[in-house]
Amino acid sequence: MEFTLLGAAAIAGGTAYGMLWWEAKRGNAARCAGNLWETAMVSAVAGIFIGRIVMMLVDGVNPLAHPLDIMLVRSGVSTVGASLGAAVVFLWLARKEPIAMADGISAAALAGLAGWSAGCLVRGTCLGTASDLPWALTQEGSTVTRHPVGIYAALLLAVAAIALAWWKAYRRPPAGTPASLAIAAAAAVRLATEPFQPSLSGGPVWFYAAALMVGLLAVAWFGVVTPRRARRRDG
Repeated sequence: MEFTLLGAAAIAGGTAYGMLWWEAKRGNAARCAGNLWETAMVSAVAGIFIGRIVMMLVDGVNPLAHPLDIMLVRSGVSTVGASLGAAVVFLWLARKEPIAMADGISAAALAGLAGWSAGCLVRGTCLGTASDLPWALTQEGSTVTRHPVGIYAALLLAVAAIALAWWKAYRRPPAGTPASLAIAAAAAVRLATEPFQPSLSGGPVWFYAAALMVGLLAVAWFGVVTPRRARRRDG
């Protein structure tokens, strides 16, 4: 694993922990911020390795025959495999209270993604397609100015994380809606920034679109349908 990847991971972990620390003082959805942090970190690491194995299989490499290649994260990690793997591991670890734990980690997860995107400054991978905008940047050794797409994603995710944390702290939304909104927000940011990505490093647009739809449907279910059913039952 490259040291630049470790740097980006450290930034992501730091921003996620910072958000959890801020929320802990304002009544997070889960009872124990420390337990949330441990669950999130185990899930993230597991997701990366699952995504790496999926990428090896897609490339036709047998993980059992080449176990050391699993550590070569820079060689490629499947976004779909890593995302779904991390989600499955998190839900399994949080199986006693999955909704509360997912709500509890929602803003911190967005903050961690913002930190990971900002880690492009360490990795030197911030730039995307060519642009003549005033804030466009140039890569070392090139005269072509490009969109700082990594910074775009980091800023949008940071705004989403802060807005969600504020909403959780001061509006007390229905259970399940914070986690659903986090999924929708992360997918929406990826979709919004995808057109600025270099063609060779584009992400799975179909997966982002599907995640956005799932997130919005979950918001409607937890935020509208479930409360109505509860009111009818109580009435």
